[in-house]
Amino acid sequence: AQIRYSIPEELTRGAFVGNIAKDLGTDVAKLAAANLQVLSDSDSQYFSVNVNTGIIMVSERIDREQLCGQNPRCFLHLKLAIENPVEFYRIEVEILDINDNPPEFPSDEVSLRIYELASLGARFPIQPAQDPDVGTNTLQTYHLSANDNFNLNVKARTDGGKFPELVLERALDRELRAFHHLVLTAEDGGSPPQSSKTHITIQVLDANDNHPVFDRPSYGARLVENSPLGTLVVKLNATDVDEGPNGDIRYSLSSHNSAALRQIFAIDEQTGEIRVQGNLDFEEATVYEIEVEAKDMGSPTMEEHCSVVVEITDVNDNAPEVILTSFSSSLSEDAPPGTVVAVVHVRDRDSGEQGKVQCHVSPDLPFQLRKDYEHQYSLLTSTHLDREHVAYYNVTISASDLGSPPLSRHTILPITVADVNDNAPQFEQASYEVLVAENNPVGSVLVTVSAADPDSEQNSRLSYSILRAGGTDPGLDPMRYLSIHPTNGQVSAKLPFDYEQTTYLQFHVEVSDGGSPALRNRTLVHVFIVDQNDNAPRVHFPRAGEDSAAQFRISPSTTPLALITKVVAIDADSGRNAWLSYHLMEATDPGLFSVALRSGEIRIMRALQETDASAHELLVVVRDAGEPPLSTAVALVVLVEEKGPEALLGSEARTTDGGGLPTITLCLIVSLVLISTVSLVGLAALGVRCL
Repeated sequence: AQIRYSIPEELTRGAFVGNIAKDLGTDVAKLAAANLQVLSDSDSQYFSVNVNTGIIMVSERIDREQLCGQNPRCFLHLKLAIENPVEFYRIEVEILDINDNPPEFPSDEVSLRIYELASLGARFPIQPAQDPDVGTNTLQTYHLSANDNFNLNVKARTDGGKFPELVLERALDRELRAFHHLVLTAEDGGSPPQSSKTHITIQVLDANDNHPVFDRPSYGARLVENSPLGTLVVKLNATDVDEGPNGDIRYSLSSHNSAALRQIFAIDEQTGEIRVQGNLDFEEATVYEIEVEAKDMGSPTMEEHCSVVVEITDVNDNAPEVILTSFSSSLSEDAPPGTVVAVVHVRDRDSGEQGKVQCHVSPDLPFQLRKDYEHQYSLLTSTHLDREHVAYYNVTISASDLGSPPLSRHTILPITVADVNDNAPQFEQASYEVLVAENNPVGSVLVTVSAADPDSEQNSRLSYSILRAGGTDPGLDPMRYLSIHPTNGQVSAKLPFDYEQTTYLQFHVEVSDGGSPALRNRTLVHVFIVDQNDNAPRVHFPRAGEDSAAQFRISPSTTPLALITKVVAIDADSGRNAWLSYHLMEATDPGLFSVALRSGEIRIMRALQETDASAHELLVVVRDAGEPPLSTAVALVVLVEEKGPEALLGSEARTTDGGGLPTITLCLIVSLVLISTVSLVGLAALGVRCL
């Protein structure tokens, strides 16, 4: 058999469910004797049976929502077993719902972010409340607190679920109200009904629906020209009631401004400060009108414009300008006074007294300024010029305005004085004296004459030439012996000199410049030929052939110191080079004969003896005193005969070698002294002239 009971949930323990003995129609005692047992299909024993009374009672708390969830019908099944005989009874207990659970929202706070330009009728779902009860005890309806912008719409699903939606009924304006606070109430159908609430906070998201606004439509400022860089002109202020990027303002110069104005002024995009970043020049512009725009950072951006008028005040900041209208940088030195060198135009970009200009040049220069008319001057020569004195001028034209303090500018005009051939070349010496050793090599430089010309360039390019000097021997043509380099003045030998032919030579050197017409000058050159030992002595007596010897005969009775003969020699050189000495180099009997050192006399030194040879060979060498010395030898043969020539038989000599000098030697010594004296006097005169 099957028995069904219905009980509400949440009964207390021991609560009566039913009387099994009564419902089965059996005696209670019989049930007790039959060993009654209650078996549950679930793990929990929600019920128990009192075998003495046959009453089924609640033994544990029963929560219908836990057992059956949202199932509209909830049952617990029991099995009742009886022995002797064995019988089974099925008991079905329906758990009835009671309103023990209020509807509950997932959160007590709900946040929504809605764009302020959301269209009317837009729906915004809200998380629904949950009520585990069923039937009329579950969630039945929602209520929305009063507000101006939203209505509540509840959507019912086929499964009975109800979902609330906020419907936008009136447009939002974040600038009027940025947040909306609503209360949504969920209510079930129980008796009494239960409810719960959630607080809805709606943040109205800003839309870029407001453009920036300047606090003034235009701004004005006044600056002194040449204000330093970074000078603050004006600080702009614009506001935007939007928020976030939509209300974040950036300042900039409008594209309507010229490129030149953008180089003069700059604006800080964050602060709106306009500062000077270029040169303010009153002479270029007296007023600047700056167009400024303020943009927000919304999308799309919104912008506003304003103008800033900046007036510039003039100061004396411009020095006068000197402009060359005509200028000749080269001026001939023979230009007469009053020659116009340059024409200049002066101006000052300032205004009033600050723009009036005065000009002047240094009075120490041979130039002066003449004012032709307003703002124009001519630069003239005031005296004669001399390039050799001053070849170059830097003429400074000073221009000053009448400002306070005055400003000035100096312009330098480089003027070169062009040369005129007005100076003849001048030699360093009026005359030159040169000592030249004979036998000089061909091409050797004898002397270098030097002249200078204070003129310049072509007028100072010198050319040298050799001219015959007046009063010279016509046979001594200097052009035959000498040549001169035309540009450096080096006098060179074309032929070697021979002192024995020429001892002195003089000539003129002429120098001419390259001007037109050319100017000339001359100097006299004295050339003294210095003797060299280039001639060996020549024996004039005795004469002998190349391969023979001169023979002399003497008597065996010739007395000692008797003159046998005399060797006579001459030397074409002069001075020491012509001083001769005689030497007996070889003899058959060296002690029998002697030769006088200076006179060349050959004498017998002792009496002849019978043992002496009958023929004696003598070799006499004649040597000069030059460096190195040159010599000549002569061979003599002295024959001893009974009848020697009387002319050759001399008696005892009256004088010895130290008795005196021969006449020819004396003449040579006198000549050498005279020549040395003349040379020393000439050298002394030359040294004095050089000093």
